[in-house]
Amino acid sequence: MTRVCNNERKYVLEVLDSEFRTSLGSVMTTRLEENFAKKFGTNFAISHINGTATLHSALYAAGVGPGEEIIVPPLTMSSTSFAVLQQNAIPVFADIDKKTFEISPESIEKCITKKTKAIMTVALYGLSPDMDKIMKIAKEHDLVVIEDDAQCFLAKYKGKLVGTIGDISSFSFQSSKHMTSGEGGMILTNNEKYANAIRRFSSLGYKGVSSKKGKITKKDIQDPQYERHVCLGYNYRMSELCAAVALGQLEHLDELVGCRVYAAKKFDAVLKEKNCEWLIPQFVPDDCTNSYWTYVVKLQTDDFSWYEFRDKFMEFGGDGIYAAWQLTYLEPVFRNKFFNGLEKLFSNSFWQKYERGLCPIAELTQPKLLQFKTNYWDKSDADEQASILSKTIDYFDKK
Repeated sequence: MTRVCNNERKYVLEVLDSEFRTSLGSVMTTRLEENFAKKFGTNFAISHINGTATLHSALYAAGVGPGEEIIVPPLTMSSTSFAVLQQNAIPVFADIDKKTFEISPESIEKCITKKTKAIMTVALYGLSPDMDKIMKIAKEHDLVVIEDDAQCFLAKYKGKLVGTIGDISSFSFQSSKHMTSGEGGMILTNNEKYANAIRRFSSLGYKGVSSKKGKITKKDIQDPQYERHVCLGYNYRMSELCAAVALGQLEHLDELVGCRVYAAKKFDAVLKEKNCEWLIPQFVPDDCTNSYWTYVVKLQTDDFSWYEFRDKFMEFGGDGIYAAWQLTYLEPVFRNKFFNGLEKLFSNSFWQKYERGLCPIAELTQPKLLQFKTNYWDKSDADEQASILSKTIDYFDKK
């Protein structure tokens, strides 16, 4: 198969032939939202320009205010924590699980204070964290749970689609994700209050829009006394062209995810065949599935370095290996507290904790992670990469 099929082109031409519409009353974004909500079985889906804007809108809808604390994992894209700062709130980092690399419920519980407002989970690499425990903690402390599922499409947690468990969930259509529109994102929720808030916040605070989009009439717009904005908002609306591409991608999402799972299973088979004890794959519980945005393993040896393994894999023809992101709180923006003055507004001891030692398990794990690509639309390419992994393991076993 190919990543882009005929319908993406067809829908883009439909938009061009229509000579465009504004996205407040558009057809293509509505079609995308309705089909996305149907795919996941939720009441509401609200499209956005990217998967960072979705997180910002979700935090707004959850009622997150200045100085409140949001618990987040450190091992993920910085966008998760940046969205918290954009809402003038404070990211509090919980450590990860040793086996799944996901945010740890036990660590979350230790992070809760009287200022905690929400928990933002991340389904890292295509696998859900332990949502039963997290939802239980949230209920006990009256916290909102926001799922950042940018890397996780169609995976399941105990029979439920990831993205349908928390109060609000966020997806990304950035070019590396399971489905793409170049850039773009989507929010899912079953809560109409949240959906209305998200729609307005992402549409410049217009009063004429709601969970089901709505429309501002020409009569209203042409009235000099018309008052448009009922709340603070941003222009996070998805364009018709992006929606057209995303709709086409959604229609063969199962196949796109299937290609990644196929590649991951080939890598898995190599590790089992070689009985490789020094490459430890991300643990997937029996009652969960992984959609494998990437296939990640932990290098558990002192005999050679991460760089030596990566270089030898590529020398044999491997398609590159990605490192895990630097832990968010160890990035310069956090260590130096470059928060546009936010750090001066709130007296919070957590500001002082953005340094090594904060999340020891994550700090031990991150430098050892090897991320193998899974976005091979031709199965023969995945087969070849698995064969190269096998050859690389043989090389180091004999060294």
